[in-house]
Amino acid sequence: MAKRLSFAALRQQELYKNNIQGTIPAELGNLKSLISLDLYNNNISGTIPSSLGKLKSLVFLRLNDNKLTGPIPRDLVGISSLKVVDVSNNDLCGTIPTSGPFEHIPLNK
Repeated sequence: MAKRLSFAALRQQELYKNNIQGTIPAELGNLKSLISLDLYNNNISGTIPSSLGKLKSLVFLRLNDNKLTGPIPRDLVGISSLKVVDVSNNDLCGTIPTSGPFEHIPLNK
């Protein structure tokens, strides 16, 4: 059996409604094939890692209904494939990006 598992080809990460606590690992930004990241309705705290901006194939980003704080990382603006973003019901602050994929995405505030 392999000593180390590789999730490089992982396309969907659906861990919603699991009462997950802690922070979003910056290492998720290394999952280059990820198209869907669903972590909504948990108890995740901390900030949204800027490393998620490396997920150039990401289409769906649902982080709503958690305890996230801080601003939406500007690095997410560079994800041209991003179509659905939901960060509602958190304690985010700052401005919502208005360029790149955020320009035409209906954001739930």
